[in-house]
Amino acid sequence: MKITVVGAGYVGLSNAVLLAQQHEVVLLDIVPEKIAGLQSRQSPIKDEMLQDYLSKKTLNFSATLDKRFAYANADLVIIATPTDYDCVTGNFNTDSIESVVCDVMALNSSAMIIIKSTIPVGYTKKIRKKFQCESLIFSPEFLREGRALYDNLYPSRIIIGERSERARLLANIFQDAAARTDVPVLYTDSNEAEAIKLFANTYLALRVAYFNELDTYAAASGLSAQQIIEGVCLDPRIGNYYNNPSFGYGGYCLPKDTKQLQANYQGIPQALIDAVIEANAKRKEFIAQDILARHPKTVGVYRLVMKADADNYRASSVLGVIEALKASNVDVIVYEPMISEMQVMGLMVVNDLELFKTQSDVIIANRLAEQISDVECKVYTRDLFGKD
Repeated sequence: MKITVVGAGYVGLSNAVLLAQQHEVVLLDIVPEKIAGLQSRQSPIKDEMLQDYLSKKTLNFSATLDKRFAYANADLVIIATPTDYDCVTGNFNTDSIESVVCDVMALNSSAMIIIKSTIPVGYTKKIRKKFQCESLIFSPEFLREGRALYDNLYPSRIIIGERSERARLLANIFQDAAARTDVPVLYTDSNEAEAIKLFANTYLALRVAYFNELDTYAAASGLSAQQIIEGVCLDPRIGNYYNNPSFGYGGYCLPKDTKQLQANYQGIPQALIDAVIEANAKRKEFIAQDILARHPKTVGVYRLVMKADADNYRASSVLGVIEALKASNVDVIVYEPMISEMQVMGLMVVNDLELFKTQSDVIIANRLAEQISDVECKVYTRDLFGKD
């Protein structure tokens, strides 16, 4: 089977490498640098397992900028393009998805199309009708940055937004490529599959917000947040996981997915989704004020990325903290080895770690690291358990 994957980000690349173990896979993207790197088997994203598979595994894999080559004779097209949240419309920007559907219908209308990008509830049915494209199916993706291929090899579940024989065929393709042999599979209607993705990510955001608010209360009241969390999480219904306080939920998915779910509630009574989003904003305000209470002249930000194994800082929670600090006229400098520029977002980047430590009165870190353990007296963090 020839499979074309559109989009060389976490979702697209991890699916391409996963399926290239057993199928001919062509990865299509619009960024020449990404394609050039992939043609030399270099991953454009930081994921140790992905790079290992690209470098060492026998994969029937190629990367191209040429859409005609990519779509020609493809049996299946997987769309994994970005769907950023548009603050003006209050919905995801799905233009890239529609562009791909339009191209596939023009160049290879017999191909089955599966959307892996996150989309609003009701979107699949709308696009099927708009493009007269009955071959379109939605299947949500559940992965973590830095562990994208692992999460595809050992998926928690496979969800297909259709109940049909071709849906079973699609599920079998992903099951056969996975290393896990007992993957739960759920077949739903398209609207329900779209809702599953948004509600799952919003629950994760809610859980982050809950433990952050617990931590805020403990910090403001002089209590041990660690003791409280450990006691609360001994209840097996709650569980001792995904409970480490932070500067707030962030990254590419949770902020935009919670807002999209909020938008899908238009005309439907709800309070919880609003509260999750508001709680995250208030958490960053609290963190900033707690830092300012230490009266620093210069605040050093140790890493903009959300976690050690990530390679981007899109919507990172620390960015909101930085905005609040700058509004209070505190000097802010950044240590971020990912960035080679001297300035980013109007902030001075100091990538000499020893100089960074010396120049900072307070060093804020969403997650602790060995690199700054020697200046522990300067470090401000809410990381209690040393994990994400």
